[in-house]
Amino acid sequence: MSWLERLRDGLSRTRKQINDTAGNLGQDLRNTLTNRLDSIEDLEYALIAADVGRAATEEILEDVRASNKPNLQEALMEALTLQLEPDARRAQFRKLGFTPDARRAVVDPRGHVVMVIGVNGVGKTTTIAKLGQYYMERGRSVMFAAGDTFRAAAGAQLGVWGERLGVPVVQGPEGGDPAAVAFDAATARASRGTDLLFVDTAGRLHTKHNLMEELKKVRRVIDKADPGEPTEVWLVLDAVTGQNGLAQAKKFHEATPLTGVIVTKLDGTAKGGILVPIVRELGVPIKFIGVGERADDLQPFDSQEFVRALFDVEIPKA
Repeated sequence: MSWLERLRDGLSRTRKQINDTAGNLGQDLRNTLTNRLDSIEDLEYALIAADVGRAATEEILEDVRASNKPNLQEALMEALTLQLEPDARRAQFRKLGFTPDARRAVVDPRGHVVMVIGVNGVGKTTTIAKLGQYYMERGRSVMFAAGDTFRAAAGAQLGVWGERLGVPVVQGPEGGDPAAVAFDAATARASRGTDLLFVDTAGRLHTKHNLMEELKKVRRVIDKADPGEPTEVWLVLDAVTGQNGLAQAKKFHEATPLTGVIVTKLDGTAKGGILVPIVRELGVPIKFIGVGERADDLQPFDSQEFVRALFDVEIPKA
């Protein structure tokens, strides 16, 4: 099964949520449609049920009403695609009919160090391993830093992944100082000239220290060891958490500004619409999405591809 087929299947629960909530619209989405008021009202409920959020839903419906497309599904798909595109220039290209394929291009971090943050349980460590494999397959040299020293066996877990992939892993003692691990790893990356360092971080502290303050400290010491880094801070977010996940993202964004979001477990939720408020309210691009446990189940995010898969519209073979 190809990635596109897995994505379509992974979004089936979200698709069902939209169709079931929309009532008659669920049938209309399979046919040529007219823009009826009752269908628009049904669509509003469906989008909110899929965790798109009220503010984004209102904007989407405004775009749908203003669309010159005779088919309601096409108008909705276009509106969702643009909502999921945080780059104004790329959004304009899409409006003009161009279809940039984000998945065919390498997702290039701006520098050399990527802090990977998020609460416990979202799959940070596994995601880092998948990112390592992704970039190694594209010719990059990679290192890992096991900075989640407060979660039992987190360092060992990343160490196992490092062994499997042949990636050097900088570790510290369990319960030790995460900033010290980050400092040592950033120093090693700079001295070795490694292309990319992914820094795992704590998602919860078993002490009285504030998690957000700890993350700020990690960021500061990385900059001391490797000036100008980290250039990227990527948040791993579990799609199953829906609006709660968005609230988490806002807190992280306030503490240490995000440059990207990775959404995991899209295959286990009916709340796939959460991607829309992530982009709209945070103004941060979604870098990767995941629909399973396999390494290649994490792929670069493309808004048009995502929307076509959501509505089970034929997707050209990669």
